Amino acid sequence: MKRTLAISSILACALALVGGSAMPTRADAPEIVIGSILPLTGGLATTGQGLKIAQELARDLINGRVYYPVTMAGSNGLPNLGHAKLKIIFADSQGNPEQAKTVAEQLITQDHVVALLGTYASSTTATASQVAERYGIPFVNPDSSNPTLTTRGFKTFFRTTPHDGTFSQNLFEFLGDLLKKQKTAKVQKIAIVYENTLFGTGAADAEEAIAKKDGYEVVLRLPYAANASEVQSEVQKVKAAGADAIFQSSYLNDALLFMKTYKQQNVTTQGIVAQDAGFIDPGFVKNLGKDADYILTRDVFSLNVKFKNKGVPYVNELFKLRSPSHNNLDGNTARDFTAVTVLAEAINRAKSTKPGDIIKALQATNIPGKQTIMPWRGIKFDETGQNVLGNGLVEQIQNGAYETVWPFDVATKAAVWPMPAWDKR
Repeated sequence: MKRTLAISSILACALALVGGSAMPTRADAPEIVIGSILPLTGGLATTGQGLKIAQELARDLINGRVYYPVTMAGSNGLPNLGHAKLKIIFADSQGNPEQAKTVAEQLITQDHVVALLGTYASSTTATASQVAERYGIPFVNPDSSNPTLTTRGFKTFFRTTPHDGTFSQNLFEFLGDLLKKQKTAKVQKIAIVYENTLFGTGAADAEEAIAKKDGYEVVLRLPYAANASEVQSEVQKVKAAGADAIFQSSYLNDALLFMKTYKQQNVTTQGIVAQDAGFIDPGFVKNLGKDADYILTRDVFSLNVKFKNKGVPYVNELFKLRSPSHNNLDGNTARDFTAVTVLAEAINRAKSTKPGDIIKALQATNIPGKQTIMPWRGIKFDETGQNVLGNGLVEQIQNGAYETVWPFDVATKAAVWPMPAWDKR
């Protein structure tokens, strides 16, 4: 009750933020314009709309006067630039790499943005960031996890999230720790299933390398066409492989389709271990119901861990108020919220809107974890633009809720392994 009253009190003070718009400012107040490229239509539109709400919330907290223990929140704009207000122009990638490239060019040449954010899918981030590099415009990427994005030698690209090399290592560390703890469970054969764009391919490459290094047998590596309409033949191959565990990388629509088809064909395995994306989207549990239970996924955010930042519950409540379905923050939306604050902090510290100055400020970023909503050690970029202070979690859906199951010292529930048969749920 005390916690509820405390949240209600703070939310009452933040009513100006609830409606989804920034606090009123003078008509002549200066603005700092950044561009955000998201999949607002197409197969990833549901996810993209949630990311947009998260970015807008971060913008409004930065432009507002209500204090939260989050970088730049309540600073009434950018203090070092005369309290200029942050403005985000959103552009639709449609989940298409060529479209992402086109709108990136438009944002830079027509809207004259000082920096870019985006774009969720690794394939669209690859093309959009190429445009930013060509124009010398800083590009902050919240959530694309293909490892190669930071191996291209770009000077303008900065990724706040850990990548699939780190995440895949986390998944196998979890599996190893779990098997040691259970002692009776044995996993020898691994199947790797992935959508065939940059995201899925990068995850599969990392998983295969680590699996072989750790002594597992990869009995199947199965790419499939992203946004497939049916996956009957693919699932038949998975079933025939007889893997002890399935490692899967899919966006939402594909993840739903595979889970439904696994059930239809009664695919038996000890566990399904996923690379977030569609598996942490709010639509995953809503669409599958009890069939979502026992799926394991890596993640970068959870409301069921002990946060260093006491403001996380309040930020989450604000996000829920804006979400049409009253969704909580998840690993996708939390990362996009965070990226806006990181970019704003760098622009403010640069005391300039010149791209070169913003890039230098991003290179010098060193934000402690306690000043973010993420359960990370912090945000600090290496020479490739990769945040080196991020880490992953492993969650399992239990009774329709995401429970943190690894690392064990922050776990809220023990992992259920092996998973029950589809008809025993």
